[in-house]
Parts: sequence; C-alpha cells; structure tokens
Amino acid sequence: MTPVGSVPDGKVADFLTGKFVNDTPEEYVRQNIEKALVRQYKYAPADCAPEFTIRVGSARKRVDIVVFGKGADHTQANAYILVETKKADVKPTHRTEGVGQLQSYMASCLNAQYGMWTNGTDRFCFAKRGDGKGGWTFEEIIDIPGFGQTEADAQRPSRKDLKVATADNLLFAFRRCHNYIAAHEGKQKTEAFWELLKLIFTKIEDERAPKLNFFATPSERGSSTVASAAKKRIQGLFEQRVVKKYPMIFDAKDTDIDLKPEVVAYVVTELQGYSLLRSPVDVKGVAYEEIVGSNLRGDRGEFFTPRNACRMAVTMLDPQPGERLLDPSCGTGGFLITAMNHALEYIERTEREQWDDPAQGTDFERDELYRRRDEYFRQCVLGIDLNPALVRAAKMNMVMNNDGSGGLFQANTLENPHKWSRSLREAVPLGSIDVIVSNPPFGAKIPIDDEDILSQYDLAAVWDQDDDGTWSIRLDKHGNRVLQKSQPPEILFIERALQLLAPGTGRMAMVIPNGILNNPSTAYVRSWLLKKAQILAVVDMHRDLFQPGNDTQTSMVLMRRLSAEEEAAAEADGLDYPLFMAVAEKVGHDKRGNVIWRRTADGSDALVKRIETVAEIDQKTGREVLREVELTDRQVDDELPEAAEAYRKWLEEQR
Repeated sequence: MTPVGSVPDGKVADFLTGKFVNDTPEEYVRQNIEKALVRQYKYAPADCAPEFTIRVGSARKRVDIVVFGKGADHTQANAYILVETKKADVKPTHRTEGVGQLQSYMASCLNAQYGMWTNGTDRFCFAKRGDGKGGWTFEEIIDIPGFGQTEADAQRPSRKDLKVATADNLLFAFRRCHNYIAAHEGKQKTEAFWELLKLIFTKIEDERAPKLNFFATPSERGSSTVASAAKKRIQGLFEQRVVKKYPMIFDAKDTDIDLKPEVVAYVVTELQGYSLLRSPVDVKGVAYEEIVGSNLRGDRGEFFTPRNACRMAVTMLDPQPGERLLDPSCGTGGFLITAMNHALEYIERTEREQWDDPAQGTDFERDELYRRRDEYFRQCVLGIDLNPALVRAAKMNMVMNNDGSGGLFQANTLENPHKWSRSLREAVPLGSIDVIVSNPPFGAKIPIDDEDILSQYDLAAVWDQDDDGTWSIRLDKHGNRVLQKSQPPEILFIERALQLLAPGTGRMAMVIPNGILNNPSTAYVRSWLLKKAQILAVVDMHRDLFQPGNDTQTSMVLMRRLSAEEEAAAEADGLDYPLFMAVAEKVGHDKRGNVIWRRTADGSDALVKRIETVAEIDQKTGREVLREVELTDRQVDDELPEAAEAYRKWLEEQR
C-alpha cells in the first residue's frame, strides 16, 4: 500500500467524488452502495452523483445517489435510478424518510425508471410504472438492473450477470436474510441459522453447475401461493447437489429445507444476484463469520481469530502448496482458510504465468489449474475441532471459500490419538504436519482434568526447579511422573501441536496468552519449550485484539520443532539463535470493536492506494477473468501487517 494523503478528522472521502463528507452511520451505508453501483452493477463513476438536487413540487430536495444514462448530462430529466440510503435504525415505514420519500422523488423525475431504498439491513427496489391515468405506481422488484442489463435479466440473472460482492454489501445481504427468517419463522435462533446456511450452500453448489437454477421470480417472491414452486425447485437443488455431495455435513435426517415457501423465495432473491464463489475471501469471511459468531459462539473459550491476525501469521509462515496444513482447533475455519488461500494464490499465480492469456486461459489450462487445486485440498488441508456445530460451520465456510471441507474432523485434539477415529489417525499422524496455524481455546474456566489426557503430556506434570535454576519433572517413589490435578487447555495445545509437527522442519504460528510467556508460575513451560522448539518470532498484540468479548492479552508465537539431534543439543547446552520480536500497539479497532483509522501528523485520517485483483465474469463467455483495480481507502491503524512485513525482511537478512 502506498500513502497518498489524508482525510480530516470526522470525515470520509466520498467514493464517487473524492470530496470529504461527514463520517456518519448513514454515510457508511451510502459509501457501500456507491461502491456496489460501480463495482457490482458496473455503472461508470462519471454517470453517478451523490447528493443530487432535484425539484419536488416547489421544494428542492437532495437525492442520496442518482445514476444517469451513459454519458448524459447530470440533470433531473436524465435521472435513471434514484437511491436513498439511511442509517440502520431508520425503518422503511418511517413517515418522512421511508420508502415513501424515495417514491415521491421518483415521481418527480419524469424519466427515472428505478429506485432503491436501504438502511443496510433492509433493502427495497422499485420499478416506476405508468398507471394509465397520468400518474405512477411503484412495483417492488428483486433488484435494480446493472449497466446494460434489462429489468428481466436483473430479476433472474444469468451467469454473466452474477455480481462479485464488494465492501460490506454481502454482509448486509446475509443480515437481511437472517433477520427475515427470524421475523417470519417460529424457530429458535440457532435452528433458523442452520436453515439459512442450507440455502447459502445450495447457492454455492448451483454456481458450480453449467446452468443456474438458484433463483426465484418476482411473482414467487410476491405471493405465498406461487412461492411453493420456488421452494420445490430449491429443495430439489439442495437434495441433488448438496446432500448427495456432502453426506459428511448433511445426514439422512437433515435433507429438508425447513422454511416456509415465501421465506425461501425471499432469501433466494436476496442471494441470487451474487457470485459467492468469485467474491473476495475477506468479503465472504467477514459476512459469514459475523452470522456464525452471533449464533454459535460458545462458552468453551472460543473466540474467532480476527482476520488481520490470521493474515499476519500466515504471511510470516508463508505456507507453500506442497506442505500439509493443519489447524488443531479450527473453529469455523477462518485461520485455516486464510492459510489455505495463501497457498492457493501461489498455485494460481504459477499456473496462470504459463498460460498464453493469464487473465482467462483455455479449457485445458483451467482444468489443470482446478486439478492442482483439488489435489492440494485432498492432500494438504486439515482441521480438527471438538465442537460439532463449529466443525459443520467450518465445512460450509470451506466450501464457500474454494473447498477443502473433506479434511475437517470432529474430535478432541488433546485426547490420545488412539481414541481418534481411524480416518483422523490416518490423516493426521503425529510428526506428519508441515505447518500449523492455531488459536486454541484458553481460560481457567475450561480446565482439562481427565487423567487419561493429562498423562500424555510433559506439561501436565508437576515441575520442580533446582538450585541452579534447572527445571525437572517431579517423580513419585516408584519413578512415575506426578501429574497436576488439572491444566488449562492452551498449555497442552502447545505440546500437542509440537507433537504433530514434522521433526526439524515443521513450523507453526499459535496465539498464546501472555501469562504463559511472562508469569513466574509458568516458567517451566518456557524452559520445556526452549528444549523442544526454535522460537522464530513473538509478536505482542494489543489486548483489544479479541474485543469486544475477551480482553486477554496475547502474542502470536512462531516456532519450529527441533530435530532429535537439536533437542539433544538444546538439553545439553541450549541453543543460540536470533529471534524476531515486535509489539503491535495498534490492531485496527478499539475495545468496542470500532475501526480505528490511522492519523497523519496534523490529526487527519491517512489515505493509501492499493492494487486489488478482482475476479469478474466475462459478459460474452461467462468465464472468470482477472482484472487489477487501483483503490484509494482510509488506512486502518493496524500494525500487524507491518509486523509481518518486518519479519519477512528480517528473515531474508538472516538467510
């Protein structure tokens, strides 16, 4: 990223004009829609205008966003689409700011054909129709047309019309669906959540098929009677393309989409215009994990690793396509997906470099790329978690983010491997893993006190320190190790992870509470660790990293498992090697979870330019093509990317 300027305090640079406007909740919604109009709907920025003034009777009103005909003068007569954006707590039925306001504006613009009203959570689209009496009616439609689209195409998009999600617009769509199900179904929150995931899953699998059938028509959405046809169609897709393909996720008792037909039709219409497969990983990850987190966050020390921490660790570890990758406490899969996609980017880049046309490729070239990706998924991507609901959610997350779901297992990672299923023992034998990424559950409220589990670990024993400072395991009169009554799981996860790594080469990044690294009571853990691993890096992360929800101060610790020869040398004389250390005082958000923006010397928000590779669907061929776009954004005040960059530079210097 390249610094390019600054934004005054309390302002935001408008996406369309670059001018500074007040940073308000309503502006947050408008900026997301502006980005969607350009990047998803493909309207030229020059044909869009924010805060456009029109005449409504004798009054002058300002429309939040107006889209004009291609190349047309920005006049009220040339207005084509009107958009009204509101902050989240404004209801669509509001007397002065609801959908009625939008419709009055549309009626005053003679040639305006379409309109959208949204507060982020709710969204309504309308087409203006003549009533035959010199007036207008407003018909609710599924979506406004994109550039060059007909209204009919927008209501049932073909593959070439599918939109790649930008900013938080997919998050808004997921929220709308989740809220609609909650409002119209008499289900418990978690039950309704799983039904939504069935529909998301069906949408993803439909995108893999030659012909798209995940759709609902305006009449199906508008009538509970007609909606039964939509549910029947979607139910058939779910049974044929999802249940049969993923029996490890959906068993024989879980083959029905248990939602009313009108609810199915609504959710389908909210999702059908997107390409979930092509949308950026982070856009999907933020949307998916918020919905998962609000429904499945448990009480076993489970706190999902923030994306910036995942990216930092993965950048530092640099997992390669041929390396076996594991998260032994994978949760919903966010950490594992970040690492998996890092390796997939390498596969895609090296394959495309060999193509005659790197942006598109021939059928043969694309088949070879998919073969390499599939081979990587089947052989190298693995995850384990104790919580069956999280494992199921992780499998769905994996499918939405390129796949790899076949390597996920529900099991107690800390249990003796002899008690694991045969398939897990064969997939993840001790000493076989090249790269581990992990944020294990931690906390005194979930101690491990099962003696069968504790007996496997050196770090579950009682340790004594000799006068010379040497630590050793306490033995009873029979020469057996004396075990502690219990041990917090995060300590045992350190040892189990090292057991899983390949001796001499296996490396890992783990989130570790600072108490283990600093407290006198855990000095024996540090002593043991220095004899089993080379510590590569320690990044001390601000205690707000897991806020809101948990204020435990943690560090990201990178380490490599020592070989047997290195262990012997470490035991005899210790090992001497350089170590990278950093302190991240800024992690991009405060304790309430609000984004913190980086400031310049005069107190303004800093701006940066960055290049983003966007996957799009070619309008003629229907194939995916890659395009680079230059974006200018406010810079999040987050030092984790800088820590990763500094580590990679330091590592090169060591080599």
